[in-house]
Amino acid sequence: MPKKSVVIPAAQAHTINIGISAKDRQAIAEGLSRLLADNYTLYLTTHNFHWNVTGPMFNSLHQMFMQQYTELWNAADMIAERIRALGHVAPGSYAQYGQLTSLDDAPIKPPAALDMVRILVNGHEAVARTARALFPIADKAADEPTADLLTQRLSVHEQTAWMLRSLLEE
Repeated sequence: MPKKSVVIPAAQAHTINIGISAKDRQAIAEGLSRLLADNYTLYLTTHNFHWNVTGPMFNSLHQMFMQQYTELWNAADMIAERIRALGHVAPGSYAQYGQLTSLDDAPIKPPAALDMVRILVNGHEAVARTARALFPIADKAADEPTADLLTQRLSVHEQTAWMLRSLLEE
């Protein structure tokens, strides 16, 4: 006996009904897009510093920056996929990131190693602020998956900023 096919009307094929209003999903997706832009900008800066660090701390910073940019790269996918799950298009161009990010671009001339560390501290703190600013919107909408993602990102960025700040102490 052949299986009965189910036809979904075109108007309903893309309707999202996950218990979060379209307006709240839009606001959350916009906040996540800013977070994605900050994350990607910080990823690019960290990878740049990995390539260009010099000096007596070269090996330890080179390895640390690699761990950090790898974590940021993986996080970009999680953030973008949450935007998609909410029914929106994730930004994915340098032009979009440039408009959405709160971070400065990496310096053209590589700074000294400890200046790199300072720049990354500021970057991680900025990304934490961006994530934290989205919490009230996700909370109001009872969007637990986004709140969980934000909690994870905050933990990473706050801990990384602390570890980097520790390198700057005399």
